[in-house]
Amino acid sequence: MPFPSSPRARSGPRRRTLFAVGPAALALAGCTAGGEGPGASENGPSAAVRRARARAARDSEGLVERYDAVIAAHPGLAGRLGPLRAEAVRHAQAFGGGPGRKTSPSPSSPSASPSATAVPGDDKDALASLAAAERELADRRAKALLDVPGELARLLASVAAAGAAHVYLLTEGGA
Repeated sequence: MPFPSSPRARSGPRRRTLFAVGPAALALAGCTAGGEGPGASENGPSAAVRRARARAARDSEGLVERYDAVIAAHPGLAGRLGPLRAEAVRHAQAFGGGPGRKTSPSPSSPSASPSATAVPGDDKDALASLAAAERELADRRAKALLDVPGELARLLASVAAAGAAHVYLLTEGGA
């Protein structure tokens, strides 16, 4: 005889699950800025792969700038947003970007628009704007992984999944 489902069952993943799976997914993806494995040419990755990595790094750096702007405008959110911002920094580094490697923003980069650093005055709206930026970037990365080879595709998939987890944490109040 099957047990009836609990009336208090939650929809979606639990916060502990997200925190446990996120780092493991990044570790499995091999977050390195190196070549593309055995399929890479002796001169390193192809120009298309280098462009895709540079674009992904710029996008992550733009996201870090958005986190910085929200934290500056809403210091009370710093404790909640700090770990998510740190993950965005690690993502930029995994793609070969990060501190000291800042490149000019691409037209599709979140940091390219002048309103990218405009922060809503309300905490809830500021979190919603960050969640929207994370969601848009995760969706874009999920589409982009179809056009790149193995190692970079796995890295894009992993970072897109982390971005989706950030959206959940930002919208559900669990960060």
